[in-house]
Amino acid sequence: MPADVTFEHLSDRPLDLALTLSPLRHGAGDPTFCRTPDGAIWRTSLGRSGPVTQRFVATGERSAAVQLWGPGARESAARLPDLLGEGDSTAGFVPPPQAQAAMRRAPGLRIPRSGRVMEALVPAVLEQKVQVVTAHRAWRWLLARRGTPAPGPAPEGMRVVPDARTWATLPVWEWHRAGVDPRRAQVVVRCARVAARLEEAATMPSAEARARLEAVSGIGVWTSAEVAQRALGDADAVSVGDFHLAAAVGWAFTGERTDDDGMLRLLAPYSPHRHRVVRLLFLDRRAQAPRRGPRLPIPDYRRF
Repeated sequence: MPADVTFEHLSDRPLDLALTLSPLRHGAGDPTFCRTPDGAIWRTSLGRSGPVTQRFVATGERSAAVQLWGPGARESAARLPDLLGEGDSTAGFVPPPQAQAAMRRAPGLRIPRSGRVMEALVPAVLEQKVQVVTAHRAWRWLLARRGTPAPGPAPEGMRVVPDARTWATLPVWEWHRAGVDPRRAQVVVRCARVAARLEEAATMPSAEARARLEAVSGIGVWTSAEVAQRALGDADAVSVGDFHLAAAVGWAFTGERTDDDGMLRLLAPYSPHRHRVVRLLFLDRRAQAPRRGPRLPIPDYRRF
């Protein structure tokens, strides 16, 4: 099927599509994100003008071809440079010694800016204080039942995220069947009811945008950072409060675990690139502290 819009993206610096876009994927079975055997990356989104399917193919070290289908194709095409990190500058950034090898190997890593707040916010809320496998399972279940089919010739099973009204009116029993406890479900509903105000955060400086997000009960610094990293392209947003992150960063820098305060001290010299440093550390597998103790059981809220 011919694309509704075809976009040739040329950059003046290296672009790694997979590394740049991968943070927008929520688990291996995410219905909004797919990599096919031909090397293409497929992604869906919901803009003001409607749903869109995007297909990305690298055509060179600094270029990509993008095809778009659906009512939101033209709107989405206008945002592609931001999505592909053209506004993400590394000027003046000197990585810590622990991340220098990763930066040399991955010069095309960029921080994406999707500009779609609810698309980043809902999965972040689902990931609050639960094991990630549980959140990803819920995301797949909800999208399969409440998402809409992806426009165009998308791979089978791809879906577009529900609109705010759908999230706001989702019945309690559907949250339960998805394995989402009442607290997280209520946070999503509260966000959906003020979705228009939250989407405005994409046009604000990051600090103001995060303050607006955190004004919603149930949205804290961890969740607002997760949204800022993806929707706002914030290379400095650190996910404070993450169950594993502080220990992992401490291990990468010092060989010892640390807490959130210790992590922030270690990352402070690299502001405004602290999130970028974290991504590089994980690329190099340095931020993987040895596990201590048995794995926690995964609660299944559908049985409660």
